[in-house]
Amino acid sequence: MAPVFISLSSFGTAEVGRHGQLWFTGLAERAGADGSEIRGEMLRDAATDLPGLQGRAAVFSSPDGLFAADGSLDVQALTSALEIAAGLQTSRLKMAIGGFNPQLPASLHQLKDQLAAQQVELLIENDQTAGAGTVQALQHFFAAQDSAGLDLGMTFDMGNWHWLGECPLQAAQVFAPRVRYIHCKGVQRLAAKWAAVPMLESMAPWRAVLRALPDDVPRAIEFPLIGDDLLAVTRAQLAHIRSI
Repeated sequence: MAPVFISLSSFGTAEVGRHGQLWFTGLAERAGADGSEIRGEMLRDAATDLPGLQGRAAVFSSPDGLFAADGSLDVQALTSALEIAAGLQTSRLKMAIGGFNPQLPASLHQLKDQLAAQQVELLIENDQTAGAGTVQALQHFFAAQDSAGLDLGMTFDMGNWHWLGECPLQAAQVFAPRVRYIHCKGVQRLAAKWAAVPMLESMAPWRAVLRALPDDVPRAIEFPLIGDDLLAVTRAQLAHIRSI
């Protein structure tokens, strides 16, 4: 059975800010998760947070884009993310492509050189931006990275497609061979926006999407985990993901 992780963003910015990510990795472990996705945007102070989190991260999620707005490789963002991943002793780093420009192939060769000596697997996520989260934008990126001799896998976020008016099932059919990590996220349409919800509350065809994706890659909860008995809620949601 594929491992099931918890993205710590699922516990909410305010709660994670109050207790810290280390506290929530402990809760995730007690609930039976196979690992936690540590969030870069929720690190209060890397110098003090990282020692306690060392060895507790299945994935490190960087909030920074891989490429700058001008299409060049954001060396500073990538270097920082790799250093944090190394500090966490995790083998997976998740980033979105940011301002990638397929007309600048040299940036991909630079990326290839920088990753050559690394033990971390870089996974590209579809985010909620038009430049880095649509099927077309990601097709352009993956075609270009293939030509550059890279072999980066994809983090497939089931819910993010909705924010851009994209079809998640179509995206799953396009990218399935590249998917190495899945963010499980249900969605509901509110009056003025989309909102992430547990899978069983989703209005999206999440069962069909999961059937179109590999069943042997890690999955992660990335929807709100809320309740008076948070441990019980988390256990129940993990059990549901494993039962699919």
